[in-house]
Amino acid sequence: MHRRGFLQACTAQATLVHLAAGTPAFAAHEKPRPFERAVLTDATGRQLRASDLQPRVNYVFHYPFEATPVFLLNLGKEVSPQAVTGREKADQYAWPGGVGRRRSIVAYSAICTHKLVYPTRDVSFISFRKSRARRGVQDDLIHCCAEHSQYDPAQGASVVAGPAPEPLAAVLLEHDARDDSLTAYATLGPDRFDLFFERYAAKLQLEVGPTARELVRSQARVLPLDKFCRNSVQC
Repeated sequence: MHRRGFLQACTAQATLVHLAAGTPAFAAHEKPRPFERAVLTDATGRQLRASDLQPRVNYVFHYPFEATPVFLLNLGKEVSPQAVTGREKADQYAWPGGVGRRRSIVAYSAICTHKLVYPTRDVSFISFRKSRARRGVQDDLIHCCAEHSQYDPAQGASVVAGPAPEPLAAVLLEHDARDDSLTAYATLGPDRFDLFFERYAAKLQLEVGPTARELVRSQARVLPLDKFCRNSVQC
């Protein structure tokens, strides 16, 4: 690993250890869960460079399963590591913050923790919004139109409004400064994957086919949301 990438990885790991030591609860499901490593690519299959990601634009890829969508965001500012609160205030976990040269790039499961709304090829009722989606709430939130759950991507996708019971699961990324590449390697925080596959079994069979629950391996293709989805609803 390149020296700068090695130092970033060490810093992130040290932060995880430090935050975990100070949290009152650190359950097994709130530790990083490793999956197959997948290098992020562009629409043509070429390795994506972190510097290619436009600030505050919705990007989508699938990980850790072929049918589970992820939001990839360059927030345009450094995003610091922090403790994120889960379902209960006592349930905290250590999120390592952004990656990339400015530490501004984050990734989260795009499956809402309330009603499991997710972006499909036809429509998306959940997305990152540059300007406030509802009056009285700040800009730069992930907003779900199903009863208006809102998550702050700069705070580990913590819930800031609406009925969502817990944060979006984070997808952990590794940045290699040598070639500016990004690799997904784990998830962190409470996920809804099992319930997602149970609820949408028939729908996913039509959308994705028999590979819906297969692990993503080697590569994950990234698309802007407006290229992936025909209709991104702004509620």
